[in-house]
Amino acid sequence: MTGFDIADVIIKDVTMATSAAEAAQGAHVVITMLPNGAILREVAADILPAMKPGTALIDCSTVDVDSARAVAADAEAADLMAVDAPVSGGISGAAAGTLTFMAGGTDAAFAVAKPLFDIMGQKAVHCGASGAGQAAKICNNMILGITMIGTCEAFALGDKLGLDRQKMFDVVSTSSGYSWAMNAYCPAPGVGPNSPADNDYRPGFAADLMLKDLRLSQHAAESADADTPMGALAQKLYAQFVEEEDGAGKDFSAILTRLEGRSRS
Repeated sequence: MTGFDIADVIIKDVTMATSAAEAAQGAHVVITMLPNGAILREVAADILPAMKPGTALIDCSTVDVDSARAVAADAEAADLMAVDAPVSGGISGAAAGTLTFMAGGTDAAFAVAKPLFDIMGQKAVHCGASGAGQAAKICNNMILGITMIGTCEAFALGDKLGLDRQKMFDVVSTSSGYSWAMNAYCPAPGVGPNSPADNDYRPGFAADLMLKDLRLSQHAAESADADTPMGALAQKLYAQFVEEEDGAGKDFSAILTRLEGRSRS
């Protein structure tokens, strides 16, 4: 394996190149994971000419659907295959090899990528044509952001009603209010399975990244003329938490700390 990062890093068992284009030369498959659509387009313009015809670009970034489709079109014009394959599972999932990949692209491109997804994660779903992976990720994380806020609101309300947090978890986690945010990633410290809440909200999935994904969801909703009022409100709350309060650098479940100390007014 050959890798490249703009940061000066050394990765075990990876030969580090001096540029992205150098890393892509001679590779059967090139995997990218980048911060946003503009950077993806820039990197793609650099590496696609260096790739051999018939090889595959697998982009695991979470970006806007338009950027994913534009890069796929450029790849296909260069006789390359492209898969947009954002992931779910966070840092812990990457370390444990339990990520879920949401993939968009042709059947042939997905067939090339699937054996690698099986190594890097526990599940890969071919969601459709180019851009479908990004669409699935955006929708999934909009649900997650909305659900986490609702879970934290419930804990904050329970506190004010004098409800023990463990008792609330015991009820909700086995009742109709259960969710991944409650059952697997509980935002209340000392309750449920170990989560970032038990590590002073050090990020498993940063609030900054949740805000990025919620903004992507609202950009997509505007483009598709979709009514997403809860998604819009979740974006507004995470923007306040990250940009105006103390949420930057914390896990996205730390929004509980914002809600638990606030009054209704």
